[in-house]
Amino acid sequence: MSTSTGTRPAKSGAAVGHGLKRPHYGTHLFLIVMSVMWLIPLGWALFTALRPKPDTDKYGYFSFGGAFNFDNFVTAWTQGGFPHYFVNSLIITVPTIILVLWLSSMMAFAVSRASWKFNVTLLIMFTAGNLLPPQVLATPLFEMFKLIQLPYAFSDSGSLLNTYLSVIIANTAFQIGFCTFVLSNYMKALSGDLTEAALVDGAGLWRQYASIILPLCRPAIAALATLELIFIYNDYFWPLLLIQSGDRLPVTTAINNLQGTFLSNYNLLAAGAMITVIPTLIVYLVLQKQFVAGLTLGSSKG
Repeated sequence: MSTSTGTRPAKSGAAVGHGLKRPHYGTHLFLIVMSVMWLIPLGWALFTALRPKPDTDKYGYFSFGGAFNFDNFVTAWTQGGFPHYFVNSLIITVPTIILVLWLSSMMAFAVSRASWKFNVTLLIMFTAGNLLPPQVLATPLFEMFKLIQLPYAFSDSGSLLNTYLSVIIANTAFQIGFCTFVLSNYMKALSGDLTEAALVDGAGLWRQYASIILPLCRPAIAALATLELIFIYNDYFWPLLLIQSGDRLPVTTAINNLQGTFLSNYNLLAAGAMITVIPTLIVYLVLQKQFVAGLTLGSSKG
């Protein structure tokens, strides 16, 4: 009786290492360093806001002596008039987001799903508008708004200046290009069979937009809504330029009420800055998935 023994072929080095992921130490180190760099100013502002000014004057800003309490937050909330300014920000932010997403979704549908001669040209024009810094157009826009006459029942200035509408128009104009570019890329990734089947069934462009494309773009719209809320809420330039009445300014300008005439209480200013950050921080934590998705939205198709 004879027996035969077979030897297994030796596994190559490539086969042994197949499927194993190399640890990305460099990427992790970079992310940790960047996270710390971003968190240090926020943590330092919170640390300063929790300290009374007499203790800071006694021990210095770079110290841990003294008490820690929320007195600066209470004083900043009442002295800065934050409840009123939060309402102003709400009046400006919510209509602007609705207008931006509505207009940009229609424009994105026109340049991505409809075949006509100037769709690419129009998309380039909308995208190129974002390359202009707002400061370049500040003077002509201010003069144009000053020449637009409105009834005194609607505007106490008799023009478009010193109204919430002026800030809403300016923010809408400067944000619509970015949203159009992102939504157009998202809509291009959708299957063309959807609109072709709807066209065969007799659906016009408006029906295709409202009943087919727009519902499919809900993830993209949610991500953009999160980004736009942060952008518009934090805007400081246009309200300060177009609104002269202090009682109509948004919350980003409320910190000016905490400035002293001859002396600045930086502990109080830090508390006011932290109060201003709270709404955007809550929105980011609640809608974190949509926010992260918005960073890479439209970057790839598939």
